[in-house]
Amino acid sequence: MQARYLFPSDYMADPSANVFNGKLYIYPSHDWDSGEAFDDDGGHFQMHDYHVLSIEGDDPMTSPVKDNGVILDVKDVAWAEKQMWDNDVVEKDGKYYLIFSAKDYNGVFHLGVAVADRPEGPFKADDNPIRTSYSIDPCVFKDDDGAIYCYFGGIWGGQLQRYKDNILLKDEHLPEGDEAPLPSRVARMTDDVHQFAELSKPIIILNPDGTVMPANDPHRFFEASWMHKYNGTYYFSYSTGDSHLLCYATGNNPYGPFTYRGVLLEPVVGWTTHHSIVEYKGKWYLFHHDCVPSKGTTWLRSLKVLPLHYTNNGDIVVEQ
Repeated sequence: MQARYLFPSDYMADPSANVFNGKLYIYPSHDWDSGEAFDDDGGHFQMHDYHVLSIEGDDPMTSPVKDNGVILDVKDVAWAEKQMWDNDVVEKDGKYYLIFSAKDYNGVFHLGVAVADRPEGPFKADDNPIRTSYSIDPCVFKDDDGAIYCYFGGIWGGQLQRYKDNILLKDEHLPEGDEAPLPSRVARMTDDVHQFAELSKPIIILNPDGTVMPANDPHRFFEASWMHKYNGTYYFSYSTGDSHLLCYATGNNPYGPFTYRGVLLEPVVGWTTHHSIVEYKGKWYLFHHDCVPSKGTTWLRSLKVLPLHYTNNGDIVVEQ
């Protein structure tokens, strides 16, 4: 099956898809050609605002897509200077909480919170970032008991290599060879969804034989954490970054460890792969992006969607 380009009239990426009040919303980052030079730390990704898209029908593969406009701009975030990268939204008690990543005025990535009364926004940002937060690519997951967890982390431009066990290193470190890789992080949110309720914990990915997946494995974590739940099992999916895969692993609780299960998506055109997985109207979908419409020259990205299904043993099969 051929993927659908969701919104060809603009460049958007990193789609976080969520269902609120029976309607499907996609919260992407918003690419534009800033004129900044391409570099391995993503200096050309100078996104400055967020939009929210909504599906105006029952089928993401065919239904119209509406741009609900700007929901937050960096100029309205007191602590943030630039680079509004990935974001996600979670609902609690009728309020909607946008968790986003941006650089402060010292060039350091943190996570922030903004709140709205509607999924369409607009969102009002807190004056300060989340305490003890760092790096990029937040995913907020509400479990069946109402607890909300924030998964985050990205290497290279995402600055995860600057930290170890929540401590800022004097010199950044990128594991190599048989070393344990840099893991995604997770922290439970406070009841008011404005702060972490705990210091973040590492997300450990195991090989099927129970050993820790090493740093030189092309299926190890790099960025773009996503969590969803299916038939009581926790599915942690992620991008491998420089090996350009989307992979997934499963566990029996939100903290893991998670056992590697397979590849969701092979490399796409463009350096990055970033995604989300959501159930809508009884069917499951993989949202992601590639750079085909920009002809691979500016690395501006466009949103795509594909259906998926689960086998009897819980494996994910993306229909493509």
